[in-house]
Amino acid sequence: MNVENEIYNIVDENDQIIGQASRKHIHKNKLLHRSVHTLVFNSKKELFLQKRALCKDENPGLWDTSSAGHVDAGESYDACAHRELWEELNLKAALKTSIKISACQETYGEHVQVYICVTDDAIKINLEEISEGAFFSLAQIQKEISINPAQFTSSFKLLFNQIRDAENISLNKIEFEGKI
Repeated sequence: MNVENEIYNIVDENDQIIGQASRKHIHKNKLLHRSVHTLVFNSKKELFLQKRALCKDENPGLWDTSSAGHVDAGESYDACAHRELWEELNLKAALKTSIKISACQETYGEHVQVYICVTDDAIKINLEEISEGAFFSLAQIQKEISINPAQFTSSFKLLFNQIRDAENISLNKIEFEGKI
């Protein structure tokens, strides 16, 4: 299916479904919809970031969360997070629900459910969607955002600032599979 013809739920400001439409219609009319972002950490507490492929219609060539995608109509946030993690990084992992960000300009009108996982499994990026990817310390990411903010998606910068400061999601409280 052509990506522009994918069908998503249209939602209101409270993330309640009010209809369905194609991706193209939703984006053209700036309608609220849903997406997921997954943060993949390794046991060293480093975060995997992906650089979006240059062929992507949104944010080409920018650094973004480990895995992200739109929630299809009829799909749950959880199912979408697992699907995107597999499609983009060839990973299957236990996901922990994290923060939820309400639709805003920085998220392009998307209600974003954020997930976290910790794994040392090998990542195999999908070159149709991602040009490169690597693990970085949170300090490295913060430094790069402050020096080169235009190299990161607006949704990632918003999300990163929220998770970096959120006490209930501090890395010291994430279970690193007994490796801490």
